Amino acid sequence: MITMNMNDYKNKRVPPDWCPGCGNFAQLSAITMALAELKIDPKDVVVASGIGCSSNMPEFLNTYGFHGLHGRLVPFAAGVKWANSKLTVIAYGGDGDGFFEGTQHFYHTAKRNVDITYMVSDNQVFGLTTGQASPTAPIGLKTKTTPDGNIETPFNPIAFALNAGATFVARAFSGDIKHLKDITVRAIKHKGFSFIDVISPCVTWNKENSYEYFRPRVYHLENNDVTNFDQAYKLAFEWGDHIPIGVFYEVERPTYEDLDEVLKEGPLVEQGIHKLTEDDLEEFA
Repeated sequence: MITMNMNDYKNKRVPPDWCPGCGNFAQLSAITMALAELKIDPKDVVVASGIGCSSNMPEFLNTYGFHGLHGRLVPFAAGVKWANSKLTVIAYGGDGDGFFEGTQHFYHTAKRNVDITYMVSDNQVFGLTTGQASPTAPIGLKTKTTPDGNIETPFNPIAFALNAGATFVARAFSGDIKHLKDITVRAIKHKGFSFIDVISPCVTWNKENSYEYFRPRVYHLENNDVTNFDQAYKLAFEWGDHIPIGVFYEVERPTYEDLDEVLKEGPLVEQGIHKLTEDDLEEFA
């Protein structure tokens, strides 16, 4: 039996350089603890990211990683899974990355039920470019791009994931690492598209929506029927004085890999290369 601990998944040569107190540290810990609990060999893990403070995550992990374009991490993660379905694939990015440039990729990958885990560090601002309002910025939030206060209705990640067809939808809080780890374990084990929206305060650029703001407001979802779509959708709009964290929705249905004529034969990397013959060309003529 493989015995792993969280340090086996950390890149000891490149330490994290996030701001002290950043919620991304909690997500790094949760991911490494979850992988250790599941005893997944680091060589069998791929973490894909886009652009942003959070998207430096692959650099700090002792796994395979890909640092791509803004909002384009999800299709890359799907491609990795299709090439080798034996791999554990995690897409990890920020709210600006995923809910602005990346919304179309988020939607279609969830709709296809690709067997990957998508974790978003949601701090309601663009942290890397010094604090502009992101799609999840609350109304009234003052930032560099909204000096008089944000006037746009915030993007709802939970409702979007449900509408898109995600088969696992959850929210966690970076101020509760054990709960975040438990959610991450469950998401990775789920066969299908798993989405985790992580409330992750930006200690540098978002002083309003801080740990102190969220701690008395978040509460754990308990005894809810995770197969009840209508209930999950109703909970998705609960925000303000009471903010639910936990699994909103989890159901089983065939993945894209189960249904595709080629992918269901097994990992592409193990299928070899088929040289087209004249008979093949006549069949497709």
